[in-house]
Amino acid sequence: MLTNSSLRLRAESLTVLNGLRNTEVFTAYADTLRALEQSPTDFCRKYAHLCRFHYRHGDLGRLFAREIHYDTNVLTQYTDKPVDPDIRKAVDFDLYTINSLISLSGADILDFARKAYPKLSDLFEALPGFPSGTPLPFGNCDGLIQMYRKNGSGFFARANAFTVIDGKPQPIEHPDPIRLTDLKGYVVQKKAIRDNTLALLAGKNANNILLYGDKGCGKSSTVKAIANEYADRGLKIIELPMEQIRAFPSICAQIEESPFTFILFLDDLSFTAEDDRFVALKAFIEGGVAGKPHNMAIYATSNRRHIVREKFSDRNGDDVHVRDTIQSAASLSDRFGIEITFSNPVKNEYLDIVDQLAEDYGLFLPQERLHMLAERFAIRRNGRSPRTARQFIMHQLALENGEKEEMPE
Repeated sequence: MLTNSSLRLRAESLTVLNGLRNTEVFTAYADTLRALEQSPTDFCRKYAHLCRFHYRHGDLGRLFAREIHYDTNVLTQYTDKPVDPDIRKAVDFDLYTINSLISLSGADILDFARKAYPKLSDLFEALPGFPSGTPLPFGNCDGLIQMYRKNGSGFFARANAFTVIDGKPQPIEHPDPIRLTDLKGYVVQKKAIRDNTLALLAGKNANNILLYGDKGCGKSSTVKAIANEYADRGLKIIELPMEQIRAFPSICAQIEESPFTFILFLDDLSFTAEDDRFVALKAFIEGGVAGKPHNMAIYATSNRRHIVREKFSDRNGDDVHVRDTIQSAASLSDRFGIEITFSNPVKNEYLDIVDQLAEDYGLFLPQERLHMLAERFAIRRNGRSPRTARQFIMHQLALENGEKEEMPE
């Protein structure tokens, strides 16, 4: 085992993995080791913090491994080319140092304290402890670069789904787990989105997609399901709320630097032509000098074909150049290379969706009765749609599990 002074100096000398110095787990260890050169009170305060950190997070070896996975460093640029010998040596040094920190138990650190403060040995006997952590799953440069090649690296390795808050992407802790198999009908629409996404993942030219049409038809759910379907191939989804639209350029810059592939998701677009966000978005999407990152496609949903709310006055108003006004309203949707329509299903399509959902959820009713109840439910709601079909199935399941009441005839 390294001595306290040598381990502390090594910890100060991280190079390739120097970004770890900004993490809570590294700071908890480093501050405790530094405190051994300060007063006993300072040491006890920092050691108590390290103990609490252990109790809250459990195995800190696993936490260190995650932080290295999420790091962006010079080695992450070498995943497809030979590693410089000096960098290889530096990585091995850093990993040995981190593993040495992980191997420290509370008893080991208290042994350091007994040597630093020999008159307080009795106090250290009474202090609590913690076990050493699990060693890193990559003990040298070769192991770490293989991990980066397989799992990616950087901030976006933290999750598969993100949202944007205050202009910065943030991981979504519990994203919608919906899959394509959960969505019934719309075979042609789903195939078009799948084909475009596979092209994006293959590094080929992929289009931005506008999904528009009636509400409740699964436009947003389809985008989320596609992202879930290919998450294991490095596909990430970032939902960009309209109030955060001015973060578009900075988000694109981060995406371009990432090894992952991205869907930038703009949900439920709707503007007036005078909306500042409309003007900004129109400029950002293939209108700016920088262009769109090669590893990103924009998938947007809207209830309107042209996204912009148009008025009759736009066509019959006082504007001398009426045609220009109309073209401006349509110019945003024209920036999407693929437009996919989601319309409310006709009766047979709606009932087919009901049948599939009933089978999935184990709702066993005679088909004639199932269809009658489904149609009645749609009439009482807002008409036929996949959302209505799912709500109907949930309603019937609730009745089966409850008082078995049905809607009045």
